[in-house]
Amino acid sequence: MNDRQLVATRTPESRALFERVKVATRLSAQLSGYSLDEAEAIQRIFEELIGKPVGDKFTLIPPFYTDHGLNITVGRAVFIGYQCAFTGHGAIDIADEVMIAHKVNLITAGHPVEPDQRRAYLTAAPITIETNVWIGAAATILPGVNIGAGSVVAAGAVVTHDVPPATLVAGVPARVIRDL
Repeated sequence: MNDRQLVATRTPESRALFERVKVATRLSAQLSGYSLDEAEAIQRIFEELIGKPVGDKFTLIPPFYTDHGLNITVGRAVFIGYQCAFTGHGAIDIADEVMIAHKVNLITAGHPVEPDQRRAYLTAAPITIETNVWIGAAATILPGVNIGAGSVVAAGAVVTHDVPPATLVAGVPARVIRDL
């Protein structure tokens, strides 16, 4: 987790983050008002939310929640199920042909563990999801995690460490069950 950032609260930088939260939550609410048969509108609002185009064959089933958005990059043929939440101000890089089931949480931010620092700082670290990954329903990926190409994260797993390519991980915390 060498990419971890520490941001002091009550600073101009943290105020700017909060302003982005206002924009992202407004766009998330707008996006979440669409139904699956309004795919073009969903893609248009999602691209506005992340500030860049998505790859071909993008599918997202609303509702969708994020508190930043500009940190998200999405590859080709990505599927995102309903009630997913991508939170924090760390980067979220999703490669081609990734499938993300419903209620998945990608969490790039947190607070220091030390009690005297919890309210004084925000922490952030990026999440990378490589090509052809499947993340099962209600899984949670925590800050600083890389999910290797061709891997599967089982439903309900809480991923706290990197996942090697072509493996199945499950459990809380997630651990390798087998190679694929």
